[in-house]
Amino acid sequence: MNIPNPTVNWFFDKSTKWQEAYQELRDLALSFDVTEELKWGCPCYTIGKNNIFLIHGFKDYCALLFMQGALLKDPEKMLIQQTENVQSARQLRFTSVDEIVNNQSIIKAFIKEAIELDKAGLKVTLKKTTEFKMPSEFQDALNEMPELKTAFEALTPGRQRGYLLYFSSAKQSKTRTERIEKHIPKILDGKGLDD
Repeated sequence: MNIPNPTVNWFFDKSTKWQEAYQELRDLALSFDVTEELKWGCPCYTIGKNNIFLIHGFKDYCALLFMQGALLKDPEKMLIQQTENVQSARQLRFTSVDEIVNNQSIIKAFIKEAIELDKAGLKVTLKKTTEFKMPSEFQDALNEMPELKTAFEALTPGRQRGYLLYFSSAKQSKTRTERIEKHIPKILDGKGLDD
């Protein structure tokens, strides 16, 4: 068994509804040849510089999130795509510690396969930014402001996708326009949605 990383202990030591479940998942994770790190405020299990999976929790469930989960074999349809915009990651969700204990062999099989995929160098082919929906309101703004178009095109693909997804998620044109107008200064400054 691998040694737990002391900098991650606080995650497992804090009193939450998932504390016991988190510990079960940690024990399963550390039974593999992975390194435990803290990323995004969660225990993340890596091989070299590659993130393989992490443990996280929400109000109604805790989960293992497999970074390249879309590549995992899932005949029982246990893996969950959090939203339609999540391309590669998939969650294996649990609502009780008993569910984890009773499914240890399945969990271990997913972890083993995720590690094997990483060792084989396999990655999900991500959609290109140009394949994401461009809201007409934003296209109009890009057409009217050449400096905005230049600044948007200079952003990293991830930042571009972030804006496109955020702008597109508004149901009403008025809301999309308000979001666009609010974020024009950030785009012009070369910043992403969350910068």
